[in-house]
Amino acid sequence: MNSASQIIEQSSQKFVVNQESKEGRIIVKQSLNLCGQVELSGAKNAVLVIIASLLLTEGKSILTNVPHSDDVIQMIALMEELGAQVFFDTIQKKVEIDTRLITRFKVSSLLMKKMRASVLVMGPLLARFARAEIALPGGCLIGTRPINFHLKNFEKMGVSFTVEGETIIGSTVQLRAGSFVLEYPSVGATENILMAATLTPGITRIINAALEPEVVDLIAVLTKMGAKITVLAPAIIEIEGVALLKPIEHQIMFDRLEAGALLAVAAITGGSIYLPQASTHNLDVFLLKLQEMGHIVESGEGGKGIRLIATKTPRAVSFVTSPYPGFPTDLQAPMMALQCLAAGMSEVHETVFENRFLHVRELQKMGAQITINGDRATITGVENLYGTSVIATDIRGSCALVIAGLAAQGTTTMTGMHHWKRAYDHFENKLAALGAHISVLKNG
Repeated sequence: MNSASQIIEQSSQKFVVNQESKEGRIIVKQSLNLCGQVELSGAKNAVLVIIASLLLTEGKSILTNVPHSDDVIQMIALMEELGAQVFFDTIQKKVEIDTRLITRFKVSSLLMKKMRASVLVMGPLLARFARAEIALPGGCLIGTRPINFHLKNFEKMGVSFTVEGETIIGSTVQLRAGSFVLEYPSVGATENILMAATLTPGITRIINAALEPEVVDLIAVLTKMGAKITVLAPAIIEIEGVALLKPIEHQIMFDRLEAGALLAVAAITGGSIYLPQASTHNLDVFLLKLQEMGHIVESGEGGKGIRLIATKTPRAVSFVTSPYPGFPTDLQAPMMALQCLAAGMSEVHETVFENRFLHVRELQKMGAQITINGDRATITGVENLYGTSVIATDIRGSCALVIAGLAAQGTTTMTGMHHWKRAYDHFENKLAALGAHISVLKNG
């Protein structure tokens, strides 16, 4: 038997990243004054965990507003491997998942290594089968992102862990309720414990819980299923376990991170954009920083709908990433791209992931003036960026490089396109509709 700390030590706190070859590249030519209205896709960071949560039910559930991204396809494949019957209408953005025939609790290492979110099936599998067998998950190369918060708290819930090769095996006679304090408000750990607790007898409290909008969307789904969940101040989630959860129908929330990226596109190209489905409440600090740069940001009644009109003379602003409601780490790279062309000097302090500056080297190739000192990056705005060949190494970095390419003189060619496809539902088409000169080329 291995403790959570032993498992983490054995894995050297590193996750294997999917390195299979992916074809294609994105070509971006300078495209200024991009303008228009864009419909948002469903949120990647919400839909993946919500699909995993359906393991807690037995029956057919229907999800709408589901983005057609590679990560969604991988999560569907994972569910099918466990025995679920899945139908995905990629035109209607609708997924039907029938979980009645699920009898397996083991996920192959091939699927686990393709995306980080695959670890989110552990809680539901433990709740349903009292056993889960998974490999260490993969995903973006943006830091070690250990799953110790997940494993240590599952141990406190009565789970024992062993390791066989690359597989972590968790088993229990009965999950135990209790109070679980997170050292850090980890989104994944909060979601995993939350899902497991819904079918655990007694009262479970998650203290210092993550309360990102995507977590709130998961809570809405679990509540529809019949879970008894209360959110308490400050950052406490209380769950009273129930005996049974039922299938549901649910519309996935709109992607606030896609909204942020689109606002950044309009800002860096000196254009304007209207996002009727975006909510100011999910992007408060990000919008504040755009306004500090000099951009005009307007919202509709109740904070629904966001319009940005870009300034022609953007000012540099500094920011610090932090858990919600702070500045989102997933918008750090796109906002950094904006600072490269802003007047003055700015500092970016990344406090969430220790290796989330991999896009800096690529921006430097384009003429950006950026220096790194540990978890801080200092950017001195330049007059122009220049198109060149760049490599995306993670999802949000790929977005930042395309954003920079839209403002750069000449042509930017980005490889590592599989990162782009993992998160975004044909985002390049939305940019083209705004007037961007962007194309996706496949090798061969």
